[in-house]
Amino acid sequence: MSGANCKEVDPRKEEEEEEEEEEMVTGMGSYKGKVRMVRGDPSDEMMLLWGLQQPTFSKPNAFVSQSSLNLTLDACGRRLSISQSPSSLGAPGVTGSVMWDSGIVLGKFLENAVETGLLGLQGKKVVELGAGCGLVGCIAALLGAQVILTDMPDRLRLLKKNIEDNMYGDVRGCATANELTWGDRPEPELVEPLPDFGTVYLPDSSLVKAPLSNDLAEVYKEVVIGSDVIYSEEAVTDLLDTLVELSGINTTIILAGELRNGNSLRCYIRLLLKSVTPLVRVDVIFEAVGCLADAILEYFLEAAMEEFMIGRVDQAGWHPDYRSPRVAMYVLVMK
Repeated sequence: MSGANCKEVDPRKEEEEEEEEEEMVTGMGSYKGKVRMVRGDPSDEMMLLWGLQQPTFSKPNAFVSQSSLNLTLDACGRRLSISQSPSSLGAPGVTGSVMWDSGIVLGKFLENAVETGLLGLQGKKVVELGAGCGLVGCIAALLGAQVILTDMPDRLRLLKKNIEDNMYGDVRGCATANELTWGDRPEPELVEPLPDFGTVYLPDSSLVKAPLSNDLAEVYKEVVIGSDVIYSEEAVTDLLDTLVELSGINTTIILAGELRNGNSLRCYIRLLLKSVTPLVRVDVIFEAVGCLADAILEYFLEAAMEEFMIGRVDQAGWHPDYRSPRVAMYVLVMK
């Protein structure tokens, strides 16, 4: 072969492509789709996420109307009607009174993942944290899961109403509402049976709790879901404590959250001080923007890495009609 037909290969480019392939894995916990592993410095993940999605250039609340008393969404062959309480929005200490895009995105992601065979929820025990209006948990129940939707005591009235309004007729799974304050020890029904144990119904209707075979363990893997639960630095520790309490070796956690500017002035100043000249370097500016994008999410990822392996689901793996640059989605499994 002549030299004219030979293409010179850049070894650095090959190395970068190999590293990128290594970061992408297929299958994490119960989710069989592709995820991009989050390793090393969480600030690098935030920079990448910010650069890829550029959330400030997109419209917030593209899928919801937070001023409305009711939100409708077609999912799982029916029209869901979700009541909201816009008058509570912004009240001190009150969360979960209205829907956010991350909840719509996560709910439709679950539907799409089940339909495409990337996730199985039939018979799975699912615990939703910070369920708020309850949309995501209701969709999981329609997909066959045994769902326990949890939230603070003052949010249970709205949550129970939405479960009652939407869990009618032929529902493949079931949905109940329970009180759960992050950081507190969960009630027994949330953690028993443990994810590596199952409740087996015998022909005589008796119940036996026993270690499962590999086949049965696949059926009874537990899933923990949550949308827009990473919103406060003060709540991150309690959230992680609860995630650890609810997790076993067969538990898969799927979280979706809004990308929003956090209270990260200290981080911004720290990054600016990296510049060694009076003129701030361009790379420092971009890093500062990424840090400002969501310091709370970065703080969560850093703390979660101690207990969990973390993978980000790129938007290509979401429902094709429900993607938002202002939302990020992660899958977590215990180390």
